[in-house]
Formats: sequence, structure tokens, C-alpha cells
Amino acid sequence: MHQLAGDTAQGNALGTLASCADRIVGLTGTLMGGYAKDLYNLLWRFESQKMKQKGFVWGAAGCGSFVSEYGVLETIETIEPADNDCSDAKVTTVVKQKPGASPLLFGEYLMGLCAFVFLEDIADKLPPYQEIPVNVPMDQELSRAYRELEEQITACLKENRKNRSVISKMLNSLLLYPDHPFELGTIYGKRRKAEDRRWESFVIATPENLPKNRLYSKERKLIELVQAELAQGRSCHVFAVYTGKHDVTARISEVLSGAGFRTAVLKSSVPTTQREAWYARKVAEGVQVFIAHPKLIETGLDLNFCPSLLFYETGYSLHTLRQASRRSWRIGQDRPVKVFFLCQEGTMQTKCLRLMGKKLLVALTLEGKFAGEGLHDIEEDDDMLAAMARELVEKNGIGDSADAIWQKLKTVYEQMPSACPQISSIEDEASFEVPDQIPVDELPMAMMSQPELLVSAAMSTAPPSLFGQVSALAKRKSKRSSASVPEQHSLFTSI
Repeated sequence: MHQLAGDTAQGNALGTLASCADRIVGLTGTLMGGYAKDLYNLLWRFESQKMKQKGFVWGAAGCGSFVSEYGVLETIETIEPADNDCSDAKVTTVVKQKPGASPLLFGEYLMGLCAFVFLEDIADKLPPYQEIPVNVPMDQELSRAYRELEEQITACLKENRKNRSVISKMLNSLLLYPDHPFELGTIYGKRRKAEDRRWESFVIATPENLPKNRLYSKERKLIELVQAELAQGRSCHVFAVYTGKHDVTARISEVLSGAGFRTAVLKSSVPTTQREAWYARKVAEGVQVFIAHPKLIETGLDLNFCPSLLFYETGYSLHTLRQASRRSWRIGQDRPVKVFFLCQEGTMQTKCLRLMGKKLLVALTLEGKFAGEGLHDIEEDDDMLAAMARELVEKNGIGDSADAIWQKLKTVYEQMPSACPQISSIEDEASFEVPDQIPVDELPMAMMSQPELLVSAAMSTAPPSLFGQVSALAKRKSKRSSASVPEQHSLFTSI
């Protein structure tokens, strides 16, 4: 369902189906990508009447109002120093969305609409799942070349602060260069001429072309991890996101094959319906290490034969990262699952991994895995492009370190019911007599599972309770009047 959350033709078709059906069940493993706006389109398609009653309208204006009420916004006012004398001061105001969501979003919409059922709720014999970030120091030569490239891009960013093409090239170049420091070529951007406003190309940076016929530190670390996992009889799957002109997956295959491992690269040319057969065929051929873009196996595939997943590159799509990282932790898996996230220390890859961890914390809290930071505000974060550009230009750290962020995620996972209990169960110490059948509304809350609690809350006619604040939500009145909202004739109108 998360693939239909955008403003696309397929997403609109989902709204049409939802408006024609009395009951509809939407399934997804990644409901939210870290921002409140991720839920706006889905709520219109599943709860259009409630959205209209709240006074929201379909479109960009309604999305802005929705984010303003349920999201986290940052307002930045800039006064140009040259104009900061008296009344001639020029004030520039910029409003940016940050990762995070209001608790009201959970209480007013998700609590009555969603049932969060996790694998551990329906399969109590799942093996342990572990996520391991691996920071790899750069070689001295690569570190020097990377710093030079970073300085060139930083200077260009300062000269072209509002040029989105420079920011986009900055992100991709600094993420790619540590993994592919050769044959990158000159990096160009586009801007408008001051005279006639016509587009022109200009040079952003010229990265140094390092030797291709050597192993760099991250590649050596990948070989070390793969060798250790294969020694334990654990097949590996490596993910990389750059597969076009500068194909990192081909480079990984070359490096691992040179180390004596049997590898296979899944390409997008393999049709979706044939990918499961492709994996089965490669397993039969004795392939030890599989390589692919995480988007290719995001949904619909079980990779139980690869209990070790290695993200050589993570990308910046939280939906894709969460889906791909759980491909091996499925029903039927009988071996512990390890997921490694490799990044070059002190580069944009580390910053990207840290920001992805922050967004993942927000997504997990809205799914009922509450962390200590709370739902309403995750500080010192921005959208991916702006946050990385700001850190690069200002040289300020954004929030905690990547290790600290992912340690918090580990704490959240440990708060979940254990998939493989290693201590004696409660039945070993005491016995309880429970009738065979108890109505859900009579079942004590302490004995309810999370799905049962959500179902009970959805069926209850009492005012919703969120964090114990019953009166606050029960007495809260919307600032918008539902009577004054005109009926919207659209394909999202519920029947």
C-alpha cells in the first residue's frame, strides 16, 4: 500500500476502489516514511469523509494545512546584514518540514483505522534480528581526494545557495565517490543567466580520478564480512543503489569474484514475475553472494536462504530500506538474521545513515514502538537534501552520531516481544485459568495483545485515550467548521 501513497494514477485508482467498497483492507510493512505528509494521500483515500469534516481539501493547499496541524515545521527568518539598518531590512521567511508527527495524528486517525500486526505477533519462533552499522575509515589517498571534492562542492553551494541542481549533484556525488572514486568525470550544474534568464551549464567540481585496480578500505571490509559469514555457512546478499553509468553493483561483483566468491547480480532486466525463479536457479548453481539494488527485491520476495544482508549503500528511501532489510526475516527462517550497514566514516554516507535512523525512529513510534524521544518533535533534522547541504556548508553536526541513532533503534527492537525467548516463560512460574472464549470487550487490557488493544479501542464508543489524556482529546474541538465546508465532488468521496 505504501507504493500507492503518492499523487499518482495508481494512487488515485486506490481511492476509486476504496470509495466503491464497503470494506477495504490495505496492507503495508512501511506505513510512514518519517514525515506527517506521508499519510496525507492515504488518509484521503481511506478516510475522505473524516478529512472533509476536519476542513481539509484535496491538493497542495490541504496537504500544507495537514502538515501544519499534524507535522513538525521549522520557520527560518533571514535578515540580510546589508539591509539590517532600519525599516529597509529585507526579511526572508522559509518554512521547512522536519521528521516527526503529532500524537494527535495517531489518536484521531491511526488508532481507529490501523491494526499494527508484526511478524513477532503471529510467529513466536522467529530467530533473532540484528542491525549492525559498520563505519569504515577511508584510506589516506581517498580521504584527501574526498576532502578536495567536498571543498569544491562547498564553495559552489555557497555561490549558488538556491540552486537545487547543485544540491542534487552534491548529494549524489558525495554519496557515490567513496565507493566509485574513478571515472566520475567533471560534475556540471545548471543555472539561469542574469541577462536573459536562459539556462547555462557550469562546472561544480572536478573530482580526482583514483586508480581502479586497487582495493579500497570499504571493499576490503566487505570482503572480510562476507568471508566471516560464509565461514559460518551463511549466504550473503549485498545491496547497492548506484547501478547506472557508474555501476557500483558491477564493481562489487568484480571485487568479490576476485576474492574467490561465487557472485550473481540481479538486474532490472529480469522481469518481476521471474525473479523468484532467478534466485532459485542461482542457489542451485552454488552462488554464495547475491548483489542487487534494494528496490528490485523490495516486495514480494523471501530471501530466507540469505540470512546475512549487507547494505553497501543505503540510499535515502526509508520505505525501500525497511522493506529490503526484512527480506530474510520471514516466517520459515530458522537462522539468526544479521543486517550490516556499511558507510565510509566522515563522509556523506555517515550523515545519510544517521538521518535515515532518525526518520526510522519516527516511523516506528507511530507504529506503536514508542521510543524515548516522543512523537511530536525530533529535533535538528530536515529534509534529506537540505540537511546534508546545511551540514556541509556550516560544518555543524546534525543531531546524534549514526552509532547513537542506531543504538536507539536497537533499544526499540529489544522492547518488542522476544521472538526467541531464552528465559523461562511465565507459565513455568505460575498457572492461570482462562476461559476458552472471552469477548474482546471483556478481556482485561493486561491480557490483550497489541492488535487486540487496537481493535478494542476502535470498537469502543468512549472518547479515545492517548497517553492517558482522555479529556484533552474528548473535549478538543476543531478550529474549522465542518458545516461550512462545501461538498467535494471527487473520486475520493466515500459511499
